[in-house]
Amino acid sequence: MNLTKIKNKKIKYSKIAAVILLATSSLTACNEQGDTQQRQSNSLLPQHQNRLDIYKTVTLTADLSHLSSNQKKMLALLIDASKIIDDLFWQQVFGKDKKNFLAGIKDETVRTFVDVNYGPWDRLNGDAPLLEGIKEKALGAQFYPADMSKEEFEKASFTDKDGLYSLVRRDNEGKLMTIAYSEAYADQINRIAAILEKASTFADDKEFANYLNLRAEALRSDQYQESDFAWMEMKNNPIDVVIGPIENYEDQLYGYRAAFESYVLIKDLSWSDKLAKYAAYLPELQKNLPVAKKYKQEVPGSDADLNAYDVIYYAGHSNAGSKTIAINLPNDETVQLEKGTRRLQLKNAMRAKFDAIMLPIADTLIVAGQRKNVTFTGFFANTMFHEVAHGLGIKNTLNGKGTVRQSLKEHASALEEGKADILGLYMIKQLIEKGAITDGTLDEYYTTFLAGIFRSVRFGASSAHGKANMVRFNYFQEKGAFTRNEQGLYRVNMEKMTQAINSLSELILTLQGNGDYQGVDELVTTRGIIKTDLAADLARLEAAKIPVDIVFKQGKQVLGL
Repeated sequence: MNLTKIKNKKIKYSKIAAVILLATSSLTACNEQGDTQQRQSNSLLPQHQNRLDIYKTVTLTADLSHLSSNQKKMLALLIDASKIIDDLFWQQVFGKDKKNFLAGIKDETVRTFVDVNYGPWDRLNGDAPLLEGIKEKALGAQFYPADMSKEEFEKASFTDKDGLYSLVRRDNEGKLMTIAYSEAYADQINRIAAILEKASTFADDKEFANYLNLRAEALRSDQYQESDFAWMEMKNNPIDVVIGPIENYEDQLYGYRAAFESYVLIKDLSWSDKLAKYAAYLPELQKNLPVAKKYKQEVPGSDADLNAYDVIYYAGHSNAGSKTIAINLPNDETVQLEKGTRRLQLKNAMRAKFDAIMLPIADTLIVAGQRKNVTFTGFFANTMFHEVAHGLGIKNTLNGKGTVRQSLKEHASALEEGKADILGLYMIKQLIEKGAITDGTLDEYYTTFLAGIFRSVRFGASSAHGKANMVRFNYFQEKGAFTRNEQGLYRVNMEKMTQAINSLSELILTLQGNGDYQGVDELVTTRGIIKTDLAADLARLEAAKIPVDIVFKQGKQVLGL
């Protein structure tokens, strides 16, 4: 989630109606899929028939017995707000009326699969169209006009061109312009804001109540920085919600626009206490990064915190395709440099993925002698330090190209995810050597990480995490960090894994610091691919019926609210 402070200029009242009308017509144009296509789109393409069972359903619950009556009322309201977020994300992805479109799909299994993917494209298979008559998914989703070329966009000059919280549309003369989310989605935004304000009245924690009110104000104004600072100030709230336009992964055209999502969370106090000590090491770890001094001159905030949560509701981007199991927010570079970030580990979702996916992958692809090294301790720590590592490195380029996010455009997210994975492993090794980490061994962390690559590569090329994993897999293989025997089983080489981690860390941090778009494009093009052996190994996972990811049975009824 990049929450850079955006200065959206308000459109004068006399123009609002025309602008909203333009935005609505553009949503239809973006799809180039009219009513005729919707009538034809209820049949699954035959090549996707074997994809319908790639998700395992998990009931999303948590212990609420320690919560007060007011807190439970607040949770119910936060889930209500999240349901509206779900509809907003569908609009950003597809634009069509969700209820009517899904009703047109007769097969219940196919309808559910389209619902999981928030549209008729397979998110874990390169966004391949699922239904007859459906065209390729637009790289810019519904954030840009369908008839807009990159050349036109780059030559045009208009307000909030690279804004996080606005849609690009055409005015009456056909010229590019923007409309703020708060205006394009005014009805839904106002309903969400009102619910958050009502929820704040049930909050026992004053800081959390303040955050909810500021977040409501942010949704109405498209100015999120103050609410991000307020979110960073919260330390004692047992309930949390991450809600709004946050991550920019859905914009694969430029990586500028943020998509709506929500998580409703219950804090695990005992696990959070175990994690609290690691944030203090960030400044020291930043100084010791394996890269030239100029690429690590930024100092991360030292009051960032690590906490474990049980997640009880996902909505929007976070619920689309592969499910997030850890969060590192906010993305606003100013907030990060001043206050750091908060790292939220979603323990119950993480455990579900480990049991259903990671252990079967290890049994299928890791040599017998190293399977014991694939542990939940390793999985939890690798995931946690991935999020911690987002705070390391560099946020602004060294040569005046702006932020890393702006200069690397659509490649920024994939490279950032790759950086976080690699620096997470670097941190683990450093902290083990310092005696700060006493649970598990480096063998566990490295072997679990390799099994985790196989898990994430299955998310496909349309995912930033998937691209990052493909680049890393191919780089590690070239460096001998692991080997594959004649039976197709993998073995980690501990020494060469450490060497590969250091060299790839240096490469990624240099590319980011230089804002080297061409260098990143070459890296993704040459290494962000699935080669023959890996494709065969992934096919073995499919043949073994190992789930690719999980979906949730969730909501107020499940929780008894």
